[in-house]
Amino acid sequence: LQEVGEPFKEEKAVAKYLRFNCPTKSTNMMGHRVDYFIASKAVDCLLDSKWAKAKKGEEALFTTRESVVDYCNRLLKKQFFHRALKVMKMKPDKDTKKEKEKGKAESGKEEEKKSKKESGKDEKTKKEKEKEKKKDGEKEECKKDETPGTPKKKETKRKFKLEPHEDQIFLDGNEVYVWIYDPVHFKTFAMGLVLVIAVIAATLFPLWPAEMRVGVYYLSVGAGCFVASILLLAVARCILFLIIWLITGGRHHFWFLPNLTADVGFIDSFRPLYTHEYKGPKADSKKEEKSESKKQQKYDSEEKSDSEKKEEEDGKTEATRNSGTEGSGGDRHSDTDSDRREDDRSQHSSGNGNDFEMITKEELEQQTDEGDCEEEEEEDTESRPSHGKS
Repeated sequence: LQEVGEPFKEEKAVAKYLRFNCPTKSTNMMGHRVDYFIASKAVDCLLDSKWAKAKKGEEALFTTRESVVDYCNRLLKKQFFHRALKVMKMKPDKDTKKEKEKGKAESGKEEEKKSKKESGKDEKTKKEKEKEKKKDGEKEECKKDETPGTPKKKETKRKFKLEPHEDQIFLDGNEVYVWIYDPVHFKTFAMGLVLVIAVIAATLFPLWPAEMRVGVYYLSVGAGCFVASILLLAVARCILFLIIWLITGGRHHFWFLPNLTADVGFIDSFRPLYTHEYKGPKADSKKEEKSESKKQQKYDSEEKSDSEKKEEEDGKTEATRNSGTEGSGGDRHSDTDSDRREDDRSQHSSGNGNDFEMITKEELEQQTDEGDCEEEEEEDTESRPSHGKS
């Protein structure tokens, strides 16, 4: 009995919040335009509201989805909204028959085309043809309306209508509920109040003080001049564009205040002051030159990268060569040093037999080898004349 009675202030506030914040859609029901919402979205909306947050010393009104469902059942019994049933609109029998006939005719034409193609093609064997016929028969049995090879129809939203449901219970899910509660929004109330005051003030214009009437007169004249100046500017800019376009043969497109009549803000309609475009043969050549310059820049950058790589490779090869030449240079220096030392020895030996020098082990070995060779040569020379004498 308490639930069926008048709603409390808290219930009205919750219903108002739900009415203006829960997403709704409009449709026809019993010849009337109504707004409806889905139960799951209403539950989500109330769980995000201020009643789902606990205050100091008080518990939250909505803690779980079940608590929201119970509260919405109270609102339903107090006739804030009622449950509705979706009924899909069925197409008339005439339209369905026509569609079936069209589908059959199209299927017959396609079968004829297929038979012609199959007869013209020698590559296909009889077994493949039999398999295709079996597949076509299975598809026709499964899909009577649709035929294989036909283009897929676009998915269209099925139309539905709403009817009152027998079980008036709030359930969490995709159930549909129609609004009965239709409060006036604060914005609409304020706009209506301002409009009423403005109409009353306009009707009482003769009773206004003289100064106020003179001020309103000058304001109205200034507003009229402003509107007229904008209209004249719109006409003048078109005339200026036509004159420049005709004189230049369509090459120069000059617009004064190009955004004056565009769908922009008041300040943006006066920006920029003008725009100029040149649409002649030079413009095309300039575009081509720009494109060519861009291509050249790309090629130059690629060549630079290639040259840098080559320089790096050359640097590496030079480094390896230098390392090799240093080793060979050391050997060469050593050879030249030994030659110099031998020359010095020969000079000392020819000058004075008593002069001595510091000699390395390698030089000693070389000298001993040379001495052995000379001794062998002397022995050969001595043996030769003895054989002659004999």
